[in-house]
Amino acid sequence: MAQGNPLSFLHVNKSEIDFDDSVNPYSREVYLRGRDNLQRLIDQGVMVRDSEPRFYLYRLTWRGRSQTGLMALTSVAEYDAGKIKKHEHTHPEKVSDRADHIMYLEAQVGPVFSAFRHDPGIEEIFNAVATRPPDINFEADDSVTHQLWVISDRGEIDALVTAFARLPWLYIADGHHRSQSASEVCRRFREKNPDHTGEATSDYFLNVLFPDRELRILPYNRVVKDLNGLTPEQVLERAGRYFTVSGSESPVEPDRAHVFGLYCEGRWYRLESKPGSFDPDHPTKSIDASILADNLIAPLFGITDPKTDKRIDFIGGIRGTTELVKLVDSGEYEIAFSLRSTSIEQLLKVADAAEVMPPKSTWFEPKLRDGMVVNLLSD
Repeated sequence: MAQGNPLSFLHVNKSEIDFDDSVNPYSREVYLRGRDNLQRLIDQGVMVRDSEPRFYLYRLTWRGRSQTGLMALTSVAEYDAGKIKKHEHTHPEKVSDRADHIMYLEAQVGPVFSAFRHDPGIEEIFNAVATRPPDINFEADDSVTHQLWVISDRGEIDALVTAFARLPWLYIADGHHRSQSASEVCRRFREKNPDHTGEATSDYFLNVLFPDRELRILPYNRVVKDLNGLTPEQVLERAGRYFTVSGSESPVEPDRAHVFGLYCEGRWYRLESKPGSFDPDHPTKSIDASILADNLIAPLFGITDPKTDKRIDFIGGIRGTTELVKLVDSGEYEIAFSLRSTSIEQLLKVADAAEVMPPKSTWFEPKLRDGMVVNLLSD
């Protein structure tokens, strides 16, 4: 993607691409190359630092749907205190890598993707800003249109600060490692500076805040390499304990929650969860990824840790059921499952309950672009 394009931001946030495979991607020289590449973009005037703090309205449009959010800095202290809620665990090695990247670059180059419960006052401000021509407007090669408005009017800035102060919570949708690494960076700065006041740039992290009702989660489907010694007939028979199983002449793309598609040996089946097969009131056990794991994938195939078991893989819903058929018919996998997408309300309920989402249960589209706005940690 970056070959022949010195302006590609991948040279900054994935600077290991500038080296051959013999170089450790987590080495000091890789991080320093990212810093040099960012400085080069600044020196060339490709990236321009605003003279004063700004907010930015960021709109993504894909397949006839738009989502509009505020790009801003949010508080590490409020994140650490739980006011910016999470729904995933993080891995220490990934957090350390991202924290090192921020420290060497002295910049946060990729935003966290967060949600807030819809607020009419905030929507009104967003709509007013978006009536103006955007400062940046382009369609990327994945057919997503990106638009950015620089908000410099003092009245609009103050109104946004006031409106967001009314919200009790924010919710991380995507970017748990980025937010946790910002917390780690803040901790490192505090350790180095005994006079730390809590108001340095490192006490905040780059975030894009979207109203919940504009966000879209796509399905996250599953494929399994083998049937764990069972025949397809035995799989269907045992699945019947928890699901009503029926054949389907066409690919099953579940039209409602707790319904699944199963594809094996060239045939599709519809699986509808039976009453009593799961707890409908539990914030995580009622999510379809959990229902399928608890009632079929774990007991039948012996896959109890889908994050580490090499027999299972996950296919983003953007690739559709066509990809499931392709993978099974190729012989690489023996069976595939299609799922209904998790709702944004389910995700918020899990975060409110301080629970963790089932593995691979959210696939957000469209994706935010790194490099639209960068937060420099040094003056």
